[in-house]
Amino acid sequence: QVQLVESGGGLVQPGGSLRLSCAASGRTFSSYAMGWFRQAPGKEREFVSTITRGGGTTYYADSVKGRFTISRDNAKNTVYLQMNNLKPEDTAIYYCASGGVAANPSSFRSWGQGTQVTVSS
Repeated sequence: QVQLVESGGGLVQPGGSLRLSCAASGRTFSSYAMGWFRQAPGKEREFVSTITRGGGTTYYADSVKGRFTISRDNAKNTVYLQMNNLKPEDTAIYYCASGGVAANPSSFRSWGQGTQVTVSS
């Protein structure tokens, strides 16, 4: 089973940018679709973005479309989330996920420990 470790979170002002990274263990990273999800205080975890095994197809929540970009480097066993024009409502713990189908975010079952993103002036 793949293990996931997120990094890159932090405090940023509204309108700023962050890039999250998720390093995966194992030699079968390229066999898995990957995803990013987030959970804000007092709310349920929600879908942010997913990407297919080869990286050719991506999916985004409407709330982040046009601002966030998911990508992956299978040679480095890493998936990224570039977040631009951040808003206070983007504040959440961001989780990396694997083991699902990119077109079906509810299918993901394996999670990292999460990284905190706080957008505040």
